[in-house]
Amino acid sequence: MTAVPLRSCVVPSRPLLVVLDADSTLIRNEVIELIADEAGRGPEVTAATEAAMRGEVDFAESLRTRVAALTGVPVSAFAHVISRIEPTPGVRELIAAVHERGGTVGVVSGGFHEILDVICPDLGVDIWRANRLGVKDEALSGLVDGHIVDGSAKASALVEWAAMHGVPPGATIAIGDGANDLLMLGVAGLGLAFNAKPAVRAAADLVVGPLDLREVIPLLPPR
Repeated sequence: MTAVPLRSCVVPSRPLLVVLDADSTLIRNEVIELIADEAGRGPEVTAATEAAMRGEVDFAESLRTRVAALTGVPVSAFAHVISRIEPTPGVRELIAAVHERGGTVGVVSGGFHEILDVICPDLGVDIWRANRLGVKDEALSGLVDGHIVDGSAKASALVEWAAMHGVPPGATIAIGDGANDLLMLGVAGLGLAFNAKPAVRAAADLVVGPLDLREVIPLLPPR
């Protein structure tokens, strides 16, 4: 774990809110790439996703383009996608540790509700927000349904959830890996780069090195 001395990293004791990104943070996968595999367009979407996570392209525009590549994937394919998802090592232990301290765990993602609505309850996440995929005739329409959850929306979700649960800004922790997490990490009391791209590592308060979310537990307030 490498410290980056940008802001104070002191996290006050309770109440507590920990908000994680989903893809490559809560889980090891990038869900849109798994769905793209079902359409035979995995490599194309993977390259576009990596560019978006590095901050080289506008996230919302990139997401629209990548979702368009999913046109025609049957909704029934979600079961296979979910079966391939791997929770990040230590995620259950981190969530349990937050709950032991009376805290709340949120997930806000540029990914999709259709997947998080299954995996978040299983992992014990309290609240989550993500994009929704348009569907027509039991297949993906190639459109995002509703407003896109981008970097600004992620930061807004953290602020909203903190107010909802009576958590002061200084008692919030955000964990993410991509450029669309930067604003969220910036508004949190403690912003952690996890499995992160260089720009995120440079901007975060702390960089978590090992791919194990148990490394975050010592940063939580004592029980």
